[in-house]
Amino acid sequence: MQKFVGISSNANRPPRKMKWITRCRLLPVRLPSVTTKTKTTKTRTRRRTAVVVVAEEEEEEAAAAEETVKPVKEAVPVTIVVLVVSVAKVFTVVVVAVVVSAAVVTTATVAAAGSAKCDEENGIKEAERWWWWRRRSSARRSFHPLRGDGAVIWPRCLAATERAALARSKQIEKNLKEDGIQAAKDIKLLLLGAGESGKSTIVKQMKIIHESGFTPEDFKQYRPVVYSNTIQSLIAILRAMPNLGISFSTNERETDAKMVFDVIQRMEDTEPFSEELLAAMKRLWYDNGVQECFGRSNEYQLNDSAKYFLDDLDRLGTRDYQPTEQDILRTRVKTTGIVEVHFSFKNLNFKLFDVGGQRSERKKWIHCFEDVTAIIFCVAMSEYDQVLHEDETTNRMQESLKLFDSICNNKWFTDTSIILFLNKKDLFEEKIRKSPLTICFPEYAGAQAYSEAAAYIQAQFEAKNKSTTKEIYCHTTCATDTNNIQFVFDAVTDVIIANNLRGCGLY
Repeated sequence: MQKFVGISSNANRPPRKMKWITRCRLLPVRLPSVTTKTKTTKTRTRRRTAVVVVAEEEEEEAAAAEETVKPVKEAVPVTIVVLVVSVAKVFTVVVVAVVVSAAVVTTATVAAAGSAKCDEENGIKEAERWWWWRRRSSARRSFHPLRGDGAVIWPRCLAATERAALARSKQIEKNLKEDGIQAAKDIKLLLLGAGESGKSTIVKQMKIIHESGFTPEDFKQYRPVVYSNTIQSLIAILRAMPNLGISFSTNERETDAKMVFDVIQRMEDTEPFSEELLAAMKRLWYDNGVQECFGRSNEYQLNDSAKYFLDDLDRLGTRDYQPTEQDILRTRVKTTGIVEVHFSFKNLNFKLFDVGGQRSERKKWIHCFEDVTAIIFCVAMSEYDQVLHEDETTNRMQESLKLFDSICNNKWFTDTSIILFLNKKDLFEEKIRKSPLTICFPEYAGAQAYSEAAAYIQAQFEAKNKSTTKEIYCHTTCATDTNNIQFVFDAVTDVIIANNLRGCGLY
């Protein structure tokens, strides 16, 4: 098969821009005579011969094409009209208008001139058109044939199928580019970490910071959760007292404790507190024995927000009580399954996935691993002296270290940014003064001070990273502090943007 690729004014060689075509055939085409008139009124008639440059793809078809092409033998009557125009008395531009008479140039078909439509007539017309363009310096300067795959292609000689294919190719490239730009704006964040590390609280903060906050329906739904968290926290303390060998300061508190246990048995812990129950709960909370047991909360399982709610029983016990944003942030509800939150920030579309952190929930994580932009791994720093709910022989901090090791070095996340949130820094700062870090890290020899202890914990997690090219972006956070989370997430977004640009070679 041959393809028409251009026209040359020299019958012996192709144009310079087409020299690189290693296999081509020059098919001569006779052009009309040109009559010009100069200042001396001398008339000169020249006949030009152009050649159609045809790239060879198959020798046999090219040979057949050569036999079918013959020079034009019959003269073509033409009428020449010469207009002489003087420009600025410097030179004369001769404009020649050629009016071809009714006689039609008859010539053989130019075989394989790009397609079936590129026949001899089209080839001659293109030759004539090219020749007149060559006579004008401005046109000659702007003459640039369209380059294709392995040949210089005359635009008007492309087959309809080739033009359609080229258009489809351009459209596909355009769509891919648009899809790539859109994909770069879609950010998928995965919140991982052990149970009760603060993942769900961060999701709530995203609603407050980047959405319209909580709806009236949300406040209504969280009201019974606040009641339940409050009374369940008190129950946890009362149940731990006998195990720790702690007694009430007075025997009257035994009656109050029985009243609280009865509420749990009747499954009325989600209902508003009665005046009698509220009074009993307040007396129990301020009892010296209860306070002593609360001080040893690391020895049993207790909600981190116990003190927050029990210190504010008067407000929670009012008839018209409505939860505040801080109340909702402090509530604890075990996450089961996958929670997905969408929001926009800095011209990016975020999809934040929160999954349960307990061992029984981790098997569901695999469904979220595809196309993850970044992972936010949450660690509760204050739990260095506590054990798991599901396994009371395993330290919570050690469990987080093992989990982080498996995530950070997972083959799924080789090119995924890892962001480490050392959470609950407010509780850690209070606890480190009275509970030594050696409970979790016996080799620790530093001071029982917040800064030094926090730096040591951070180093332990960073040491789990086995990759020499992956960087761990670490932040100390307090998930219940909206301003802190807003500041940290802003920094996290900058890291994500920078990594995306780096992946595209633009950073």
